[in-house]
Amino acid sequence: MSGSISNLIQTISVMALPVILAVALHEVAHGYVAWIKGDDTAKRMGRITLNPIAHIHWFGTIVLPITFYMASGFLFAFAKPVPVNFQNLHNPKKDMVWVAAAGPITNLILAVISALILKIIIWLNPEASSVAYSNILSHNTSFAGAFIVPVIYMLHFSVLLNIVLCVINLIPVPPADGGRIVTGLLPDKHAMAYAKMEPYGFFILIFILLINPLNILNWTIYPLIGGILKLLL
Repeated sequence: MSGSISNLIQTISVMALPVILAVALHEVAHGYVAWIKGDDTAKRMGRITLNPIAHIHWFGTIVLPITFYMASGFLFAFAKPVPVNFQNLHNPKKDMVWVAAAGPITNLILAVISALILKIIIWLNPEASSVAYSNILSHNTSFAGAFIVPVIYMLHFSVLLNIVLCVINLIPVPPADGGRIVTGLLPDKHAMAYAKMEPYGFFILIFILLINPLNILNWTIYPLIGGILKLLL
């Protein structure tokens, strides 16, 4: 097996569980908050579940994160969006903000939990952490090499992925959660005009993340992500 294929398999094995948990729980949070705010659409469709099969999107959960990572080293993924009928919410405009914010908040919580577990493992087994951060997995057959080191890689990736998803989803372009939050906070007239961006929003986001026009990510997203990671790691 060539080195490139081996590295790809190793990368996917480390990425798989954190990606599935991050995007699935993100969507579950949207559905759950919508449910307690009055809309049971996601509940009736079986989307408020921890079963990853209900949330995996063949492109957003599998193809996109691998493509982004291999092409640019950047991390991005999404699951099948949870259906929400905003008109069923007790206060549609106000509650939209809470439903939208639930996803990024969940990713932030997952990042904090992963960071805490990571710090505990490193404290209990500094040798394994030294191996992990030196990127030397080779042929170590000890318990630390066979189990703890891959777990450290996975937790470190989970922190990074969840912070990236949290920040990216807060970009104020609908249908990103940040766009929905802005729509819910704007006066009705401006909110309706702003929401008209949604059909084109996904392509705008992909363009920004892949092309990075005017190096916009270098002075917005990257510093914010880096600052949060310094606090957690």
